[in-house]
Amino acid sequence: MKKMVAVVAVSLLGLAACSSTESTGSPAVPGEAKPAADDLLAKAPVADAAAILPGSTMEKIKKRGELLVGGSLDAPLLSQQNPVSGEVEGFDADMGKALAKYIIGEPKVKIVNSASETREALLSNGTVDVVFQTYTITPERAKQVAFAGPYYTSGLTIAVKKGATGIAKPEDLNGKKVIAGANTPAIPAIKKLAPQAEIITFGSDPECMQALKQDRGVAYVQDETLLIANAQKDPSIQVVGNPFTQDPYGIGLKHGDDQFKSFVNDWLKKTQSTGVWQQAWKNSIGTVVQGEAPAPPQIGSVPGS
Repeated sequence: MKKMVAVVAVSLLGLAACSSTESTGSPAVPGEAKPAADDLLAKAPVADAAAILPGSTMEKIKKRGELLVGGSLDAPLLSQQNPVSGEVEGFDADMGKALAKYIIGEPKVKIVNSASETREALLSNGTVDVVFQTYTITPERAKQVAFAGPYYTSGLTIAVKKGATGIAKPEDLNGKKVIAGANTPAIPAIKKLAPQAEIITFGSDPECMQALKQDRGVAYVQDETLLIANAQKDPSIQVVGNPFTQDPYGIGLKHGDDQFKSFVNDWLKKTQSTGVWQQAWKNSIGTVVQGEAPAPPQIGSVPGS
């Protein structure tokens, strides 16, 4: 099975503390090399004028001139702000820019820094138009938000401090302190497979990594490729075992907006048929995970989608 990717959201103090950043897909430093994202966005499709229906969410976004995306700024390979250019880069970031181009004609995006605990509120109160933040589709969540997709599938695995022994599979976590991101799929997965584990939660991936290094837990359960990226940056951490879940990720939308959901699903199909989805994968996740881009998951294939 090909290795997949996801990431837990950035922690916030509250909705009022949300920060945002503009992202257009263009180099911020004069004379710097043209990034791969520019080539990808150049071939990204634009919706026919007839698809931007009067009074629709699509028309509102087009008139505003930018897409408001709930997302992350510190998610390796997915949505991470480049400290030099200021550009937000990665798979989710590129997909958000491609959707903006489809609606507006240009990849103009404002990313609102969101957390796993605040995504539903950001959508329901109109602070963001969409959420690209490896948002696992579940029937429970689908009662609060709508999901286009799934657009990606990922799997959980385990990280420990380098040299740790005795943990190779989820069942080995029984009776141990285990770290997980708040409101993430890791929590029910641990409870199911290691019911005697003591789960300790934190609001962001960096906080979870710090807790692991401080021995506040003996293991950290998170998406495999995120953990691989973390381990590449920090050799004191190692990933053990194989992924033990399959988690479908959807594009979060405001609940009840069936018109916009259908529009986004149509766009997602076009990104797949034109190769934009595959190129976004190669530019980001594919730099860590070997092999060709995986087949995208079938849209509407899971409960809640």
